[in-house]
This record gives sequence, C-alpha cells and structure tokens, in this order.
Amino acid sequence: MTYRIGLIHATPLAVAPINDALRAGMPGALAMNVLDDSLAFDRAAPGGMQVDFAPRFRALADYCVAQRVDGIIYTCSAFGEAIDAVRREASLPMLKPNEAMVEEAVAADMPIVVLATFAPSIPSMEVDFREAIGPGGRMPELIGVHVPDAQRLLGEGDGATHDRLVAEAAARYKGRGRLLLCQFSMARAAAAVEAATGEKPLTSPESAVTKMRRALQG
Repeated sequence: MTYRIGLIHATPLAVAPINDALRAGMPGALAMNVLDDSLAFDRAAPGGMQVDFAPRFRALADYCVAQRVDGIIYTCSAFGEAIDAVRREASLPMLKPNEAMVEEAVAADMPIVVLATFAPSIPSMEVDFREAIGPGGRMPELIGVHVPDAQRLLGEGDGATHDRLVAEAAARYKGRGRLLLCQFSMARAAAAVEAATGEKPLTSPESAVTKMRRALQG
C-alpha cells in the first residue's frame, strides 16, 4: 500500500529534513508538503505567544484531509497548543512535531539538553514533556539551550555554519544529559553534533516517521 502523508510546515527550513526522513523510514510513501511560512514570523512577533493559531492549523489540516492523506506530521515545534486543538477533532493519525522524540527522551530517564535555534520552541518543548509524563509523573531535568543566529544563517543558505554553531553548543553541554535537537530544521546538524560530542542526538524527523509508520502499519 502506498501511503500519502501530509507534512504541515511553518518554515521552509523544515521541508528537506522531514522529506529525507520519510524517504528513509517509509520508502514509497508520497509526501504532501503544505507550507505557511508566515506562521513562524507571526509566532515570533511581539504578542505572538498569546495568539490563537488553531484556526490556521485547522485550515491546513482540513486541506490535507480533503486530499485523502493517511496521516499528518506537523513540523514546527512552537505551536503545540494549536496542534492539540486540531488533533482533538482528528479522524486519522496526526503527530505533533516532537511527541515521538519526547517519548524516546523520556525513556532515557536522564536530564535532557534541549537545543533550539528558534527560541519559542523551548517553552513549547516543556509543555510536550509535561504531556508525555502525565499527571504525577516525574519530569526530567530540561536544560534549554538557544543557539542564536543559526536559524538565520540556515535561511540565508549557510547550512555549514548553522551545523557548526549547533555542534559547538552541543559540545558545551557534553555529558550533561541526552542531546535533543528540537526543531526539524536542526536534524541536518545531527552528524556534526555526533562528531563533536561522540553522542547521537535525538531528532524530530526520524522519530516522527518511525511513529507514523507504526501507527499506519500496526
């Protein structure tokens, strides 16, 4: 069976990493990429943390569903509440950007170093961890690390410097806990991080594709 997977993006920087992971983890699956790159801009703007983005994500999901996708993966980690609102009405598998990766991180039972190039992703990740732990569960220590300038440089086409900055930040926290790259766009830096630290970091695209495959194939 050929699966059609809707990939909903708030930045073009997330497109290549999840498509690469989908080709590797679900060979033959058809990717349907839907992008609204104004979402990330509006989220980072003054007051953006208080904006209700659910209607916009619902519209994007409805479009994917109308095209008969089998599942949807969201790829921007700063919109957890909006995605939750859409998922409550879903009739097919929908994965938040980091839920599969968070599940893997929680299973490690150790402090988590959360590396982000988009600062609003860090508080969103804290929410994701609390949801994964559930009421009464023990929250792991989260060490939030913002890597400034890296996302801007990646957007300008300087992927090499982006990767180097992420790897340098990871190296400063070597041995502090499980390394986690909390944005889809950061997955490209995984090899540089591993070279700098000797540790393979968790990445959202690989974890998300693995969980989606299991959800669809049983």
